[in-house]
Amino acid sequence: MAKKILFINQEISPYVPESEMSAMGRLAPQRVFEKGFEIRTFMPKWGNINERRGQLHEVIRLSGMNLIINETDHPLVIKVASMPACRTQVYFIDNDDYFTKRLMGLDENNVPYEDNGERAVFFARGVLETVKKLRWIPDIIHCQGWMSHIIPIYVKTAYCDEPSFANTKVVTSIFGNQLEGVVCDDFRDCLSFRSATPELIAGYPDDFTYSDLAKMAIEYSDAVVEATPDVSQDMVKFIAESGKPHLAYPGENFGQAYADFYDTLLS
Repeated sequence: MAKKILFINQEISPYVPESEMSAMGRLAPQRVFEKGFEIRTFMPKWGNINERRGQLHEVIRLSGMNLIINETDHPLVIKVASMPACRTQVYFIDNDDYFTKRLMGLDENNVPYEDNGERAVFFARGVLETVKKLRWIPDIIHCQGWMSHIIPIYVKTAYCDEPSFANTKVVTSIFGNQLEGVVCDDFRDCLSFRSATPELIAGYPDDFTYSDLAKMAIEYSDAVVEATPDVSQDMVKFIAESGKPHLAYPGENFGQAYADFYDTLLS
């Protein structure tokens, strides 16, 4: 039986403009699918996505849940489109306040949104709740981009007793080009859910940055991938010191390297 890989992507081309990360969002699932794995893919429904061109439509049976973050209700909407290269679907996490009416990590003035951390929390919980509804149990969750960096801590704490994730391995890809600054003012409160308590990240600075977000993802992952050749030396050192299984940048023809890495983790 084919092993199941859940890709949680920050960006996928052609739904958003071509970039190093959006290209990986498209290519990684495709290459892994070609190696015989079964895949599912998620990303945020950013405001710059053309729904008509991308042929997105809402999945009513998956939508309708409200997620409470920092004592405020936020409606969860799920949309889907086909990814022809993999003969599978891309699920989009949508919400008017967090995604539909706004761009990606940077606003119109090229400044990071002040609530990016809260947006990432909503995205993470939206993905995990939707996967539960799909009744599709991943063997590996592969996270790509800072928007996915909250997934590892949730899978290993708040969702660790859920049958969908009890035996799931988590892989985090680290990229070279990261946003800078604080992810949001009240990140600890936003993150807090079930057993994912603020105390778990007490060792991190109060001003929680995108670099801290990546380090938290590494800390709670089972393995780490250098997705690009320009990962910072600070991050490379942190990965090495974590002692986690680690795939150094495998080059542009990474399909077999990823497949072998997954097989090693699951053996």
